[in-house]
Amino acid sequence: MDTLRGRVAGVVLAGGLSSRMGRDKALLRVYGSDSPDLLARTHTLLAALLPQCWVSCRPGLPRAGYQCIFDEKTDCGPVAGVVAALRTAQAQGFSAVLALSCDMPFMDALTLRKLLAARDAAPADTLATLYMDVVSGRPEALSAVYETTALPWFEDSLAFHGGRLNRVVPLERQCRLPYGPEEARPFFNLNRPADLQRALDILGASH
Repeated sequence: MDTLRGRVAGVVLAGGLSSRMGRDKALLRVYGSDSPDLLARTHTLLAALLPQCWVSCRPGLPRAGYQCIFDEKTDCGPVAGVVAALRTAQAQGFSAVLALSCDMPFMDALTLRKLLAARDAAPADTLATLYMDVVSGRPEALSAVYETTALPWFEDSLAFHGGRLNRVVPLERQCRLPYGPEEARPFFNLNRPADLQRALDILGASH
């Protein structure tokens, strides 16, 4: 997507261990056995909006059929995936990366378009554009646009802290879009078997 602030690439964050789920979250088929798995669904969402989309993977464990990029350090969580994506984006002439976790079965194109529009309208020194839950105050760092100019902060975090993704970019350099309970569904993510069951229940109730 070409914007006033430069081109944006996409990356699906799919390098987690899925230890709490007990099986690979990226391969879950929430919409039925004949539907795309969550990795394919998430990749399709980003690829429809952006000119390039990669899949972030653990070293030596590529996802067949996708353009994969690999974490340089293991056990550093999604920060390592974002670092790899930002480095790749910078090398290929992109200005930012829209990073999206593969475990959000209700994420939709409208929510991502709003995020990209907010990024375009944000102050020039913004390094991260992301949603924020107005009830809890929690930032949605796993569905966010990160500028390649944020690389020094991410590399510092990776080298010295291994910290939480939502704490890498200083608050004053973030643009946050508040959302209320009625807009929360796209950010529902699957961590445990109970989350998967809840997602299936939600889908069942909506039919």
